[in-house]
Amino acid sequence: MPELADASAYEERAKNILKGELKRRGITYAQLAEKLRERGAQESERNLANKISRGSFTAAFFMMCMDVIGVRQVSLEI
Repeated sequence: MPELADASAYEERAKNILKGELKRRGITYAQLAEKLRERGAQESERNLANKISRGSFTAAFFMMCMDVIGVRQVSLEI
């Protein structure tokens, strides 16, 4: 388990979880952008690609993405 002060390790895990769930469901960034727009979030496909690639997004953004793609449980085990 990474040290708490090493946020980059957690950002990498969050990014990988989100990307994995998108891939499992066959959802593209364009489709994710559309689903988020339906909920009132203004995210372009390009903006999503950059944000997810960096991995430095908020917990609220992560939760919103999980919600719109239908993820109800996430395993945090390594």
